[in-house]
Amino acid sequence: MAHSGYHVKIGAAAQIPINDPTPIISFSPVVLPAPNRPSNLELRVTFPATGADKLPILLLSHGQGPSNHLSSLEGYAPLAEFYAAHGFAVLQPTHLRSGFLGMSLPWPKGNEMWWKGGAEDMVQILDSLEIIESTVPGLKDRLDYSKISVVGHSAGSFTVYGLLGVSNTDPRDSSIHYQPDNRVKAGVILAGVGGGGENMSERGKGMLPFYGAEFSKMTTPALVVYGDDDASPHLTVRGADWHADPYHEAPGPKDLLTLFGAKHGLGGISGWDTAETLDEGPELQGIVQRMTWAYLRSQLFEGDTAWEDACKAFEGIGKGKVDSKE
Repeated sequence: MAHSGYHVKIGAAAQIPINDPTPIISFSPVVLPAPNRPSNLELRVTFPATGADKLPILLLSHGQGPSNHLSSLEGYAPLAEFYAAHGFAVLQPTHLRSGFLGMSLPWPKGNEMWWKGGAEDMVQILDSLEIIESTVPGLKDRLDYSKISVVGHSAGSFTVYGLLGVSNTDPRDSSIHYQPDNRVKAGVILAGVGGGGENMSERGKGMLPFYGAEFSKMTTPALVVYGDDDASPHLTVRGADWHADPYHEAPGPKDLLTLFGAKHGLGGISGWDTAETLDEGPELQGIVQRMTWAYLRSQLFEGDTAWEDACKAFEGIGKGKVDSKE
């Protein structure tokens, strides 16, 4: 039997149907001049080497993490390469909050962790798609500007929130930040930040002093993914269900993927054999890859049944559950 290209320990994840993979090209760095930013914006572009044009665009926002390289365009290969092999053009920048750039401290007042910068980076990328196409060999005229999605893990959820229409009220001065981008048609929130205010621990309030998310305006379709063993006491006084708040507090259409026994690393999505991940494993990683891919396919392509098919297969696996609301 020919090798599928996926780890032999992928286990039950193999039951979730996907299309055939294709070889991919990864090109980096693409450098976009950013005169109003402390450094130019650099990104990696990963896309199918051959096959169809009019590729849907996936913006991938990295988490924070303690590693030296994963919180940058150098990380998240398990997601970027999977999405690209199955038909997406993946654009992943290095955000200003990345330890890779060394711009973490002191944080700008009101923009601690450069939390606004993730969405701002993605807006610049979307404004520069023609430049990106012309820069990357083999990409010219292959992007579908009408099919744009965003995926963010952990601190990358701030990027998704900004683009999809979450309003943030800074508890210190009541200033409101609300700048959605209607070019983005769907999002995936992976182990994202939950509700603010009384939900936050004292340490969490110190780490995220700006945070006061209001999810009621996030009308764009989104999939919220979290592990029910992902307790985050450094941020919240609640349990793992805190990460599901964007699903419960935002209006539909929304979907919630709860993964039984999963922790914050969701199987190691930030990198291959990642030491910082407490639940690293090919099966869980494979489930996250396939389920999120299927969701975005069905959101961006009218009539596509990938999400419906994936949910049916996932139900039989017994590794979690899916909830939905319109």
